[in-house]
Amino acid sequence: MEEPTDDFYMYFYSGHKGKFGHEFFRFEIDKRGYLKYSNNSNYRRDSLIRKELRMSPTLLAEIKRIIKDSEIMKETDAKWPTRDQNGRLQLEIRISKECINFETAKITSLADIQNTEDPEGLRVLYYLIQDFKCLILSLISLHYKIKPIA
Repeated sequence: MEEPTDDFYMYFYSGHKGKFGHEFFRFEIDKRGYLKYSNNSNYRRDSLIRKELRMSPTLLAEIKRIIKDSEIMKETDAKWPTRDQNGRLQLEIRISKECINFETAKITSLADIQNTEDPEGLRVLYYLIQDFKCLILSLISLHYKIKPIA
């Protein structure tokens, strides 16, 4: 298991500006295990949601393992589509001395990546992001549950 003092940072953003203003889903995790989550949707007059929590060192080590197993650190965004009017997706990860910072057009489904120059690299990104979205939303839901699970 890695020490919590190892340099680690993860930032994810997916969003666009459209009919309902600036809508986005964003989270960041630092080396101490602090998770900051933001979700902004103006659809039906929804407002900005912000949540913060602290994760255990075990969960932080599992997040690092998921990243390493995905092999996203070996990818490059050189052949990925650039951001457009449909929005952008950004992923930044720093583990020890390795660092990536990807920016591409917003991916809404696997169909979006089939006709790109690097569908395999985008597939790795897509599945990693889906895994982390599920994990983050589950953590937020469990942490802020109004009625404890009996």
